[in-house]
Amino acid sequence: MALLTHLLVSVFGVGSWVAINGLWVELPLLVTELPEGWNLPSYITVVIQLANIGPLVVTLLHRFRPGCLSEVSIIFAILLVGTAACILLAFLWNVTSRVLGGHHSLAFILLTFFLALVDCTSSVTFLPFMSRLPAHYLTTYFTGEGLSGLLPALVALAQGAGISTCVNVSESSDATRSPVTTQETHNTQGLGSPSVWTPGGHLESQYLPARFSTLVFFLLLAAMMACCLAAFFFLERQHWAQPGSIEDLLQSQVTLNSIRPREEKSAGPLGMADSSQSKACLEEKAAALHPAQLAFVYVLVAFANALTNGVLPSVQTYSCLPYGSLAYHLSATLSAMANPLACFLSVFLPNRSLPFLGVLMVLGTGFGAYNMAMAVMSPCPLLQGHWGGEVLIVASWVLFTACLSYIKVMLGVILRDRSHSALVWCGAAVQAGSLLGAVLMFPLVNVLRLFSSADSCNLDCSA
Repeated sequence: MALLTHLLVSVFGVGSWVAINGLWVELPLLVTELPEGWNLPSYITVVIQLANIGPLVVTLLHRFRPGCLSEVSIIFAILLVGTAACILLAFLWNVTSRVLGGHHSLAFILLTFFLALVDCTSSVTFLPFMSRLPAHYLTTYFTGEGLSGLLPALVALAQGAGISTCVNVSESSDATRSPVTTQETHNTQGLGSPSVWTPGGHLESQYLPARFSTLVFFLLLAAMMACCLAAFFFLERQHWAQPGSIEDLLQSQVTLNSIRPREEKSAGPLGMADSSQSKACLEEKAAALHPAQLAFVYVLVAFANALTNGVLPSVQTYSCLPYGSLAYHLSATLSAMANPLACFLSVFLPNRSLPFLGVLMVLGTGFGAYNMAMAVMSPCPLLQGHWGGEVLIVASWVLFTACLSYIKVMLGVILRDRSHSALVWCGAAVQAGSLLGAVLMFPLVNVLRLFSSADSCNLDCSA
């Protein structure tokens, strides 16, 4: 039974961000078909931030009208909306409409908003729901949340999304292009790479045809959302005898003490001593975090999610593509695998020490700073064209993701043991940090254009 519950919780966690993560990994195929082209990521970023109206409303109602919202009903509603939106997206993703004199993917943008609304609202509903379950299931939930990035990445990898080749294109006199030689992009990188060149021609990067269509990909996302809905249905039908937090334990003990018969209260000094010791132990745990420490926990939650959900994802292509498409795909896939593995590691090596988590945050931020520095130096970062540079950038992305994933799990466990309300505010901090990171990076990337993209087919850093 416990193993089945762990499986259900993990599948439930997958539904938290699987839809939006699926959109990101499918971008290489979407941008070649939709009229927005490579401006599409900017539209998706703005839409995701607009969808933060969902968690904002839930958090405000929780604060000023506690008890007016049914947590279970909200989760059922958003999972149904997410499943329906994925199904509609499978058939309407390439439908365009004429808006303000130009063609735009209005259906895609509107359905993306609903998917973002589902995923953003999950931060302030899924976590509080997990307070109903015993504490050890929270780590399983975070593992499932990590899988929400890995599973779409593996599907996209099987699909062949984003795999490109360098094509030597010659210009003929009538301005028509003819491909001369084709070579995989990652083979043009590194020492001893063969160089393909034809007089009067130049290399262009072209994406390989996908093994299955975008329609099939979105239907697979819809299946993942449907599995999450089914997992939540079975989880909600289970009855948990254990209280959800230390505060709930204290309230339960006070209630029991108030209704205990007078003669039982005076049973003897041993019973009274045991009760006092148990209550003192619980009160000590509940009061373990001072206000300053609690504020520090929420700052860590917001900062970690700002880095992982807003700041660094915006520059991953800039930091990795100069080293070749192989380095880019390895960093994206292995870092997606590092997320659930770090969550799983926390089961066997838990450490709630705030100083330890602070030091680990500094270490993870250091790896993130290296990734950012390489993005700023694009298209010619350190050790470009050398295998050592590829190893470093892949390792840096994997360790950055692993460190911050472990931190987020342990912070969630700390807040889960405090109260249901603490998990609601944890979800709000997650969304606030993600919003802050995205808002900070959007003008730097899309308006000021401080980062230069690398064309791995025509990259020359010898100067």
